[in-house]
Amino acid sequence: MKPASLQTNRTESFKTWRFRQFMNWYPMYFGTGGKILFWSGDSREVHLRLRRNLWTYNYVGTIFGGSMFAAADPFYMLMLLRILGKSYVVWDKTGSIRFRKPGRQTLYARFNITDEQLDTIRRAVAENGQTEQTFTLDWVDAEGVVHAQIERLCYIADKQHYEQRKNDRQKSRFHR
Repeated sequence: MKPASLQTNRTESFKTWRFRQFMNWYPMYFGTGGKILFWSGDSREVHLRLRRNLWTYNYVGTIFGGSMFAAADPFYMLMLLRILGKSYVVWDKTGSIRFRKPGRQTLYARFNITDEQLDTIRRAVAENGQTEQTFTLDWVDAEGVVHAQIERLCYIADKQHYEQRKNDRQKSRFHR
């Protein structure tokens, strides 16, 4: 049974459904034990499930923290890339996890990027050429109890700004 927090008024497009199917079978993601349940057509919302099974349990019989972290790894970066388009560069910069309660049952996560977050990102990139944005995610059980919280820091830049900075760094490296 999914938690109420996974209810949405968004719909999945054929394009995002197909991408979700691909990601679920992509070996690097499949190996985490996570499963993508939903990917909205506008890429602003993604739902995951992580079951305790042979691939995800640890020595003490709970869901391995590395599985929680890895299953939640690429999504904010991928969502931002799909939303912002080809004129932006997005990289994951850092991530951290805080464990609240051992996961002995199936856990769920809901990624959401709001209009306000997108406005903030676009404004900061327009002013500075680049920005960093922190996103927070909870792994919850079917009752909505938080078992772990993950923070992800993403670097977002205008592609021209990013390329110019990259070229400047390469030039300075050769002129030392």
